Amino acid sequence: MKHRHLGRSGLLVSEISYGNWITHGSQVEKDAAHACVKAALDEGITTFDTADVYAATRAEEVLGEALAGQRREGLEIFTKVYWPTGPGPNDRSLSRKHIVESIHGSLRRLRTEYVDLYQAHRFDVSTPLEETMSAFADLVRQGKVLYIGVSEWTAEQIERGAALARELKIPFISNQPQYSMLWRVIEAEVVPASEKVGVSQIVWSPIAQGVLSGKYLPGQPPPAGSRATDETGLKFINHFLNDNVLGRVQKLKPLAEEAGLTMAQLAVAWVLQNPNVASAIVGASRPEQVRDNVKAAGVKLDAALLTKIDEILGDVVVRDPKKTVSPAKRP
Repeated sequence: MKHRHLGRSGLLVSEISYGNWITHGSQVEKDAAHACVKAALDEGITTFDTADVYAATRAEEVLGEALAGQRREGLEIFTKVYWPTGPGPNDRSLSRKHIVESIHGSLRRLRTEYVDLYQAHRFDVSTPLEETMSAFADLVRQGKVLYIGVSEWTAEQIERGAALARELKIPFISNQPQYSMLWRVIEAEVVPASEKVGVSQIVWSPIAQGVLSGKYLPGQPPPAGSRATDETGLKFINHFLNDNVLGRVQKLKPLAEEAGLTMAQLAVAWVLQNPNVASAIVGASRPEQVRDNVKAAGVKLDAALLTKIDEILGDVVVRDPKKTVSPAKRP
C-alpha cells in the first residue's frame, strides 16, 4: 500500500481508503462487514471513512466494533457531520450545537477519543460559516479532532472555508467529492481552487457505484444484489444506467486487460493519476472486493492509455462544475 499526504499537511493516508456508506449497518450483515474491514487492514489500508448519517448512525457503530483492538495510532479514522441524525430541528446542519453534539456521538460509536479528520458533509447555507469554522476550531483545540475537511463543497466555498481556517489557525486539508472516469465535475474549478489553498481530494465512488466494473450490461437488468437493486444506491447510479454509457464502459475492458488490471482496478487507478487526489474510497460487501481494489495502489497509467479512455467515453462524461451542489435549505 502506498500513502500520500493529505492536503498541505503532515498527515499520510493510504491511497486506497475503506468507506462504509450504504454497506455497514444496512446492506451488509455485521459479520460480513467485519470481514471486509479485516481484509482492508490485512491489505495495508490504514484510512477508514464513515459518517454519522450512514445507516442512521449504525455504520459508525459497526466500524468502531470492527476496529476495536487495533493500534489507534496506526489508523486514520474519518467521519462527517451535517445530515439529520434525529427528529429535532437542531439534529442537523453545521450549527455549533449540532457539531458539538454530533462529535460526541461519533466518538462514542467509533470507540475512540478523537477522529483524525472531521468533515462538513455538505455546505450549510443556513448557518454562518464563521459559526461552523469556530466550532470546528474548538474541537481541534480540545483534541477531539485533528484535522478539518469538507465534502462536496464548491470552489468558492472551499476558498472561503480555507480563509477562515487560516485566521483560526486550524488545519483545513481535504474535500470529499464524487469523482470517476464518468463524473469529472471537480476538474474545472474545485481541483484548481483546492491546489491553491492546500486541500486534497478524498474521492468517493471511483468505480461509479460499480458501473465501471463492467458488471452492468446494456439491455440487461442489473445483477441481483448489486448497488442498482438497493434503493439508496439506485438514486446515485441511475443516471449511468443507460445503454450508451454501459456500452462505452464495456469497450474499456480490452484496455484494462492490456494494462493487466480488472476494470474496477483500472477505475480506481484512474482517479489516483490526478495529483490532487490523496485517496480513493472503496466500499465492499465481500472481502474479495477489497483485495481486488487495493491492487490499484501504486499503479501508473501511461498517457496513451488515458487518451484512449477519453476517446471511448467521449460525451457521456459529466463535467459540468455546477453539478457540485449542497441543499438550498436546511435538510
